[in-house]
Amino acid sequence: MDEMATSSAADNDDRPAETRDGTPEPADRIREPADPAADAPAGRDRTIRGAALLATLIALPVTLLVAVLAFSKLSPAEPAAAPSPTAARVQSTAPVEMAAPALAARPATVCRALLSQLPSTIRDLPQRPVTAGPEQNAAYGDPALTVACGGAEPTIPATDEVWTVNRVCWHSAEQDDATVLTTVDRETAVSVRIPRSYEQPLQWVAPISNAVVASVLTGGDVPAGCRA
Repeated sequence: MDEMATSSAADNDDRPAETRDGTPEPADRIREPADPAADAPAGRDRTIRGAALLATLIALPVTLLVAVLAFSKLSPAEPAAAPSPTAARVQSTAPVEMAAPALAARPATVCRALLSQLPSTIRDLPQRPVTAGPEQNAAYGDPALTVACGGAEPTIPATDEVWTVNRVCWHSAEQDDATVLTTVDRETAVSVRIPRSYEQPLQWVAPISNAVVASVLTGGDVPAGCRA
């Protein structure tokens, strides 16, 4: 009888013990930590997932906005529109009023030859029509720079200066609104009236000097300042 009791007790010792919640006790007496998620009630799990989804929905637009702002700062700004060129002042193309005194046969011939040699533009000034004497007068630009052939040669005081431009001797006379340059070494005088707004008048007569050399012979009493 004692042996049977002893055997029964031994058998009981060999069986794994049960824990308080009814689960078998591990043989090594060490229990794995319980999974909190497994123990969490179903309602709480849905609440956690809902909160996570809401946080994601809120964070996504904010992240997108930050990305857009960062891109706009890092990306080069649109090139500024090229400044529109300053509108050129509208220049008159109307005929320029000029006198046309009657010329003797020789000066008339010389002037026609000169007009045929004049350029269509002087620097950036286009040629314009004239009201009278197109065979002896020409005009360019607005305000008009004018060329008159066949007029009287000026009387030059001894103290006045003269200038040679492209082998043509010019005398300068100042007016209120213009400088008038007149040849003083040619058989027929040529006068060029240059408005005050055009600076350095001698530079404007350079292309006219070339036409004078090609069509008007030297003559008259050449001033000492223009003699070679």
